[in-house]
Amino acid sequence: MSEVKLAASVRSEFGKGAARAIRRDAKVPAVVYGHGSDPIHVTLPAHELGLALRTPNVLLSLDIEGKNELAIPKAVQRDAIKGFLIHVDLLLVKRGEKVTVEIPVQAEGELAAGGNLLEHVLGTLSVEAEATHLPEAVTVSVEGLEAGASILAKDIALPKGATLVTDADAVVIQVLAAQAEEPAAEGEAAEGAEA
Repeated sequence: MSEVKLAASVRSEFGKGAARAIRRDAKVPAVVYGHGSDPIHVTLPAHELGLALRTPNVLLSLDIEGKNELAIPKAVQRDAIKGFLIHVDLLLVKRGEKVTVEIPVQAEGELAAGGNLLEHVLGTLSVEAEATHLPEAVTVSVEGLEAGASILAKDIALPKGATLVTDADAVVIQVLAAQAEEPAAEGEAAEGAEA
């Protein structure tokens, strides 16, 4: 996993008006917290931060007025309609420290013939990993699975150094038989025509 370097400026103005002014200047208000220290309210460049957040569990190297800090995104708020960043919470981490993060589960392969459907019961898995080596995603093969088959969290091979936090017996993916609509009985069809 690569680090993304961002320059952060400490902010002293708070509230809706200040946040709107920050966003008008192509920046995003953020708060950096963790390790028992007081929260630091900062602004980050919107475009660079948006590009960095495309990578799940990205490691950010923040230059906060000359002091370098490592952080991972903990909560990201976006505008519901336009999708631009409104606010970001960042958690301070240290090299070698273990943190718990959510990683996306991706399925690959073709199901067995017969029009079966694939259901993602869990879209993400909680794992514990070193802060500087966070996995981006985990891939699961569903090749040839029949209806009724399921993949549990404990069945998924995790990247090296990651340990499962999600309940081991939780169903992550299951294969469902395709449901076909039954043709209406003649008596029901006649009643529908009269009404």
